[in-house]
Amino acid sequence: MSATRTVPTDAELAASLRGDFTSAYADVNGTRLHHVTGGRGEPLVLLGGWPQTWWQFREVLPELALRYRVTAVDLRGMGSSAKPESGYDKKTMARDIRELIRHLGHESALVAGHDIGASVAYHLTANHPQAVRSLVTLDIGVPDASWLDIGMLPGSDEQTAELTLGRGGYPWWFAFNQLHGLPEQLLAGRFRTLIDWLYGHMLVNQESVDEQARQIYAHAYDSPDAIRAGNAWYQTMRQDIADLASYAPVTLPVLTLAGESSYPLLREQMGPDKGTDIRVREVMGSGHYIPEERPDVVVRELTGFFSGHPATSR
Repeated sequence: MSATRTVPTDAELAASLRGDFTSAYADVNGTRLHHVTGGRGEPLVLLGGWPQTWWQFREVLPELALRYRVTAVDLRGMGSSAKPESGYDKKTMARDIRELIRHLGHESALVAGHDIGASVAYHLTANHPQAVRSLVTLDIGVPDASWLDIGMLPGSDEQTAELTLGRGGYPWWFAFNQLHGLPEQLLAGRFRTLIDWLYGHMLVNQESVDEQARQIYAHAYDSPDAIRAGNAWYQTMRQDIADLASYAPVTLPVLTLAGESSYPLLREQMGPDKGTDIRVREVMGSGHYIPEERPDVVVRELTGFFSGHPATSR
């Protein structure tokens, strides 16, 4: 199905959510970020991942807004945010979010990030600890030196079998997104194909991401400029790894939620070198896209963890 068909605007999508959500922009750190905010209470900032937009939090926003002043952000290069030529290292993107928190009228906030957003959230915590009250990461380990050893080919028969059987056990897109120019030529106007492949390989329940959401994401990434910007998050990973090596482990409590297939790896990656108090929990019935596939667990775990009464994922 073509991704060029008309999709709702951010303002229309925000208005469609239960509760009083609004779409707005903030000029911060030399760029412009789009965000959607609603609810009342302690500030909570949600950071998403590739290849999605703030809309990936659509199922959790109304429930979280009952307890928090919650803001879902389009990162630098994502969705309706600006797509500058540079600044995609996570230390710079973390500064974006630090300034956004101030722009929203807060000195600090609860922070939760998924995928690329989890990496930004961790770098935010390491560089601006006074800005983060508590941290949750969703289905990603913070890229460190071990990521440099990811092979060009599937590294085991198990990884090969997972790809053959339709599961995402080998992250080939890490290498593909390093290329300059070619992804734009191959994917511009065809990004829906990649959206469906990624969801097809990394969802337990395919029905958890509906047709409208897939259209919204494909539309957001369908231009050469958007593809370039999204790829830039991956092209800075060596710099991100070098920056990470200069940080001390974070000292505030960290909760990491992991999908079924990534749980064993994340137990290893989110170790004492990342933080002095890290808890890793498996989310049953979910692949990589936890906020869309198990929004009930995300709401329960975030509210429990932030309140000091951790839940038990299942």
